[in-house]
Amino acid sequence: MVHPVLRNETDGALRPPESCLDEAVGLALAIELDVVHAECVRVNRPQPSTLLGSGTVEHLAQIVEEAEASLVIMDHALSPVQQRNLEKGLKAKVIDRTGLILEIFGARARTREGMLQVELAALTYQKSRLVRSWTHLERQRGGFGFLGGPGESQLEIDRRLIGDRIIKIKKELDEVRRTRGLHRKARAKVPYPVVALVGYTNAGKSTLFNRLANADVFAKDLLFATLDPTMRQVTLPSGRKVILSDTVGFISDLPHGLVAAFRATLEEVDAADIILHVRDISHIDTDAQKADVHEVMRDMGIDPDEDERVIEVLNKIDALDGESRDAVLAQTSRNPRAVAVSALTGGGIDDLDLLLDQRMNAHRQVVDLSVKLDDGAALAWLYAKGEVLDRRDDEEQAHLHVAIDPADLARYEKRFAQG
Repeated sequence: MVHPVLRNETDGALRPPESCLDEAVGLALAIELDVVHAECVRVNRPQPSTLLGSGTVEHLAQIVEEAEASLVIMDHALSPVQQRNLEKGLKAKVIDRTGLILEIFGARARTREGMLQVELAALTYQKSRLVRSWTHLERQRGGFGFLGGPGESQLEIDRRLIGDRIIKIKKELDEVRRTRGLHRKARAKVPYPVVALVGYTNAGKSTLFNRLANADVFAKDLLFATLDPTMRQVTLPSGRKVILSDTVGFISDLPHGLVAAFRATLEEVDAADIILHVRDISHIDTDAQKADVHEVMRDMGIDPDEDERVIEVLNKIDALDGESRDAVLAQTSRNPRAVAVSALTGGGIDDLDLLLDQRMNAHRQVVDLSVKLDDGAALAWLYAKGEVLDRRDDEEQAHLHVAIDPADLARYEKRFAQG
């Protein structure tokens, strides 16, 4: 595992190179690779042929030989030429950060949509790398072929066939988006508000999802432990129902091609009524991770600083020492758009539930309605969609003091107009 540190790069200001290397090692461990060596190497002048200087390549070649390593991962984008030349110089298969992330996505995808998205990103990435050929490495595992050896089908497919497959996948994903749009319209008719979880990978989104929804979504201390979006119905303390949506985790330096390929998944975030930005507040790079997530959200047209839908959930406060935890709690007490929790222990979850209730009810209006006592359907509808604050019955009618969304009030008046 190699993390090049380019002197002229500006994106490393927030994130120390050693932290980037640790994250890259975590990515490799996420697909059960055995990491025998990891180091940061400084690159004063990037070489067009190999990215690294000749002395660094010789140094790494010696390590590869001594460790008998068959795979080298460069935590940086490589051109096809750089990748091929490094393979020749190191006498081992080389993949870059994009290839590694795609391999993880390929291993994690479970739904048809997720598999299509991964395949689209993988084929787009491989189009310029079809000229690679290997004769001495054997295939190691499944996925999308970046860790494979001779006879690998992706390397034998010509550009025309890949282009045809990309066109077909895009059509299928368009159908997925259309279906998602229909599902959203169906939910709007119910209507249940949508609460979407976003955050850096391994921030604890799935653990929080399970805590809020009493679900059993796969949650593990791994980068990209979940990939496909998952939804559950959740009942808030007020009795109001919402749909909770978990999404793929974000990560720094995620290639634009991958962001585009997963646009259908991220559409759930864009359409959400509330967006919970889950942060691992105990992580040494929590501020840099926040910046990375904000960048992706802005790419989606969401301004996390201005969009009132966005709530920061500072997770993993159980991993902080007492002084740091007190500081975080004091910080969130002054910020109406933030809450501190431990999804693992349940600490602060009640505060999050109450905050969600407040947000959901913020735009409700309080009205007085009179309903005939024999109109059970109208009464049941108001109790289901609104919050009945007071009720007084006379011989013919129930007089209700109701907090209700303007949209629901309009639906009520249209459906149960009383003469």
